[in-house]
Amino acid sequence: MNIASANQILLGVLALSIAATAGWAVELTLSGKTDKEVALYQPGEPMVFQVQLLEDGKPVGDRRLRWTRTGDDGKTEKGETVASATGPLVITTSTDQPGFVRIQVEAVDDAGKPLLGSKQIPIRFDGGAGVQPEKLVQGAPEPADFDTFWKTQVERLKEVPMKFTMTEVSSADPAYVTYDVKIDCAGGKPVSGYLTKPRDAAPKSLRANGVYMGYGVSSAKPYTAPGTMMLCINAHGIENGKEAEYYKGLGLEKYGFKNEENARPETAYFNGMILRVLRSLEFLKAQPEWNGRDLIVSGGSQGGFQALSGAALDKDVTKCMVNVPWMCDLAGVNVGRLRGWRPDYAEGLGYYDSVNMARHIACPVTITAGLGDYVCPPSGVAVLYNNLKSAKQLDLVQGMTHQYSPPKPQQKIALKADLTPSTTQN
Repeated sequence: MNIASANQILLGVLALSIAATAGWAVELTLSGKTDKEVALYQPGEPMVFQVQLLEDGKPVGDRRLRWTRTGDDGKTEKGETVASATGPLVITTSTDQPGFVRIQVEAVDDAGKPLLGSKQIPIRFDGGAGVQPEKLVQGAPEPADFDTFWKTQVERLKEVPMKFTMTEVSSADPAYVTYDVKIDCAGGKPVSGYLTKPRDAAPKSLRANGVYMGYGVSSAKPYTAPGTMMLCINAHGIENGKEAEYYKGLGLEKYGFKNEENARPETAYFNGMILRVLRSLEFLKAQPEWNGRDLIVSGGSQGGFQALSGAALDKDVTKCMVNVPWMCDLAGVNVGRLRGWRPDYAEGLGYYDSVNMARHIACPVTITAGLGDYVCPPSGVAVLYNNLKSAKQLDLVQGMTHQYSPPKPQQKIALKADLTPSTTQN
């Protein structure tokens, strides 16, 4: 055997060894639930959380666990223990007022630093429970001239003719045709997005779905669905399909967070954003393939905020589907509720708060949110739900954060139009 052959064999053995080691890697997770099937309690009633450290889905011990309890009542508790394979960490707390309690648990090493999972993500559980969410009211009333303001904005939009360009671009699915669309709009920026349609669709044969994006500065994305034309727009009226450097160079970092802009509704960054949502729906309704009946809006986080606004301000919308909706109950922090990641409350933002939009929505609304999401806290989402007057459903998922949804959550609270709670256990 020559040296080259020997080296090839050695490299092959090393590759097999590395692959086998990767295959043997264990995954640590933290899974939590409450003692009640539905994580809703009465004021003062003990909330008992059970959080178990798992290794490849099986209970494991001998790791340090650090936990923190916070809540809309302003109370904070902390503790630390060692995980046991024979039983979960038990945390008992309560709150005397309507609102939510947040429980955070993380696995740490002997130095107190967070342990990382196989994807270099900290091993954490972030969840909670609520007390009488149906009694939560918004932190500030709807502006008295809310309707007048938005009537004026719609009139501004009508003054701009709906001129547009549609440039066909390559489609990932040959069954669909995709266009890069630009539509003139009030507010200084055009609607900019991707329109997809089933290829060769007949006139009046398709549902229409406006899709809106989360916070950030990026291109729109093309989406497809059978029997549906979908228009996904970026939030800023910027070009689509560009390199990352283009979006970084636009100077839009921390847009929407400038207090001086948010003092007045006319100058808030979200003004142009919502006008573009309304123009995008006008454009969809003008397409010859629209069936004239089904007009859907959907999105997550900031996209949820945009979808809710579209449903409130365009009465042709027939269904609204949102995930972890943003901009809910911005003044909730003023009455002591845990703050999410969002702009400071300002009077001008009252015209954009999703809970105020909710009062004006006539179509069915479905909402998914996390009991551990403190970008968009569950208290604000509950106020959103309470303000809806139409058919509605809110699913609050245990262990779900803004960016993570457990594949098999141990609890899911489902509030429907009559506020009757149910649960799903896995």
